[in-house]
Amino acid sequence: MVQPVRNATLTRIAFAGCVVLGTHKHLPPPSLEELGLESFGRPDERLSGARLLKPKKFRFQLLADFIEANFDASMRVLDVGGGKGLLTYLLRLRGYAACVVEPEFQVLPGKYKDLNTNKRVKIPQTESVPRISENFEVELAENFDLIVGLHAHGANLKMLEAAARFGKPCVLMPCCVIGESATPTPGESWFKWLVHMAEEAGLGVEYFCLNFKGQNVGFIAR
Repeated sequence: MVQPVRNATLTRIAFAGCVVLGTHKHLPPPSLEELGLESFGRPDERLSGARLLKPKKFRFQLLADFIEANFDASMRVLDVGGGKGLLTYLLRLRGYAACVVEPEFQVLPGKYKDLNTNKRVKIPQTESVPRISENFEVELAENFDLIVGLHAHGANLKMLEAAARFGKPCVLMPCCVIGESATPTPGESWFKWLVHMAEEAGLGVEYFCLNFKGQNVGFIAR
């Protein structure tokens, strides 16, 4: 049985994308092989084209493509912890009624690279996306059809709770445990623990991977 650590008798220090608890830290996500996903190539293979791991900055474009391929464009999407709003912007270009929930207002980036045309696209300064300027709470998801969290801090458990309570699919690419109301014990995997929590809530889980460098595995809970 996976046991949560609730709050704060342990000192948490953000370090290199994970959380260190004393001399321990949570294990990284499982490998593609452990998740039953196909690898982008053999360790000794030189990758090219679509199989080439892209820089992390392209994660928004890749996730937008993944959502478009797997979810109907009529859906209302809540982009939790969406920062500047690029993912929401890209989803709205694809027809989704997407909205960012993010406590700190940030302006859209001035440009992005379209990975399909390999061209840079300017975003007019007059452009904006719908925003909810507060921390994510479970109730915010009720009027949306899809909940998305790309490396969102402090909201992963709440997103799973919202998915279970309102029957909404949730796309999670968890990063670290900062700000979460509960965490696994030191030495356990945050990713696996979240999967366990989703299943405990009665949600089915489907794994996926996007081809960018860094924490690029996630799961759909529904």
